[in-house]
Amino acid sequence: MAIHRVAQLGHPAIRSKATPVLNSEIGTQEFKRLVSDLIDTMRDYGGVGIAAPQIRVTKRLFVIEVRDASRYRNAEPFPLTVVLNPSLTLEGTEQETEWEGCLSIEGLRGQVPRSTHVLLKGLDAEGAPLTLELEGFPAIVAQHEFDHLDGLVYLDRMTGMSSLTFLNEFQRYHRAQAPERPSD
Repeated sequence: MAIHRVAQLGHPAIRSKATPVLNSEIGTQEFKRLVSDLIDTMRDYGGVGIAAPQIRVTKRLFVIEVRDASRYRNAEPFPLTVVLNPSLTLEGTEQETEWEGCLSIEGLRGQVPRSTHVLLKGLDAEGAPLTLELEGFPAIVAQHEFDHLDGLVYLDRMTGMSSLTFLNEFQRYHRAQAPERPSD
């Protein structure tokens, strides 16, 4: 078990396109340690998701989990889910614009439009096929984490910078009207 320092925007891994996890890597001690480290780091930082590039490993892998949903509007607990080599398909045209934050962009929040329904496919931690139809908060988290695998951050998805705010100002002026929904 190791908790990593999360790479911040500006570190090359955050803007790199991640490479697929090879079948030969799945099940190795090194890979199991990577998955465990991702989970431990996400939990230690209080996130609901984290992608491998955020701990400087440019592999197509992320984890999501909502343990304490009280911080997030309309969120329910979501079980720990490990996703390797994901594909993500937006389902329908319905979108929500919600507040997001990121462990790799400390201290900022911004409003981001995201699809409310997605189809997430990939492999689980053991390499078995995984297909999830997600809606609401888990769909938003999955999109946020998927973006990290392509070198994108939530700032790239904002329609403008007018909602970008520092965390202390968000908590003072915006949280009461719309609780935050950071994705990781």
